[in-house]
Amino acid sequence: MLVENKRGNYSFLKGIAPYSAGVVAEAGFEVVHVRLPRYSLLQAGFDTVEAYLKSAGRPLQAMWGMELRSPKPFSFTGFNEFNARYIDVLKKWDILLDGMNPVARTNIAPEVNPPGEPSLYAFSYTVPSKARRKTFVVAGAGELPEGSLDAHDVVRRGEYDAAAIQEKAQFVIGLMEGRLRGLSMGWSDVTVSQIYTVHDIRPFLEEELLKRLDEGGAHGLTWHYSRPPIESIEYEMDLRGCVTEFVV
Repeated sequence: MLVENKRGNYSFLKGIAPYSAGVVAEAGFEVVHVRLPRYSLLQAGFDTVEAYLKSAGRPLQAMWGMELRSPKPFSFTGFNEFNARYIDVLKKWDILLDGMNPVARTNIAPEVNPPGEPSLYAFSYTVPSKARRKTFVVAGAGELPEGSLDAHDVVRRGEYDAAAIQEKAQFVIGLMEGRLRGLSMGWSDVTVSQIYTVHDIRPFLEEELLKRLDEGGAHGLTWHYSRPPIESIEYEMDLRGCVTEFVV
């Protein structure tokens, strides 16, 4: 379900409590993607976002995407506890809309040189724009059905061989395609495709990923040697289509 959020100048795909499934800017606005030069501990990261939006003359409600990094994958219980603290900040910022969380999110755990605590890596927000193309973010998703945070629903749970990883990837690609359709976008609109896994994706890279990206495949893929945020999930992706990106 695509929900209009006039306060932030975007619409979002209804997700679950911790995050929405994706966001697309409304006409006359575009998404700006901002990456920090290094990890910023979460509270300091929120302070950075608040100051950045203020300097850009944008309200807190214009923030629509968060990319987080964690020391290691959470248990399902630990993930829920972390999400409760994260949502508290969004509530203080008055970002929730009729009880729904409109902010798309990716949260992964780098396998090498992870942060010592949950940290902010990047964020996205809307600005007035004359950009001719629609801009959007598809939230990160692993091999769990939409709306589920139940360990028993993990696709090929506990399996790590090449066939299992390929099936997990196929499932996640299906989620990405569903979310793109929900935003009225397609693979040709994607400018950045990101994969998060420590498993070898090369055996199915061409057939399952690059060929399916269509025109978006011209931009290649970014492979983060990282784990999804919850134990037992092995493969995650997110997507975005942007005109403007910064490293600050």
